[in-house]
Amino acid sequence: MEAVGMFAAGRGSTDVAKELRVSVRSVQRWRRAWREAGQDGLRSQGPASRPKLSEVLFAVLEEELTKGAVAHGWPDQRWTLARIKTLIGRRFHKSMTLSGISQMLRRHGWSHQVPARRAVERDEAAVAGWVKEVWPHLEPPRRRSGPGSSSKTKPDSR
Repeated sequence: MEAVGMFAAGRGSTDVAKELRVSVRSVQRWRRAWREAGQDGLRSQGPASRPKLSEVLFAVLEEELTKGAVAHGWPDQRWTLARIKTLIGRRFHKSMTLSGISQMLRRHGWSHQVPARRAVERDEAAVAGWVKEVWPHLEPPRRRSGPGSSSKTKPDSR
């Protein structure tokens, strides 16, 4: 059941909030808007702020991304969010967070790429040997659980 139907049925704010999984304060705000302007009062007003990059600037960014990372001075063709952030700063003199960049790219149909299959050159025996021989020396040994001390002056017993 939608919020308007719940409001019309006279259901309480706590009940509506629980069913819609929102805060009671939000339900109270929605109910006030519904009383003042009806169903139109509950329509979305759109995003709270304008996007950092307009559609025109995003089109320019897409052109820059299609040129590749090497064309912008990086040693390989991988586009990371950090590299895109740097590109946006250099090209448009704007600062965005990595999550903001990720959301913007997803909104425009971009997605992260993951290889469809493992590389043909991958040597499973070498990988298994590395995991067995090298990895244990890279990871610090784990402390065994045992009695300890929370005293600031007495060192714990290991």
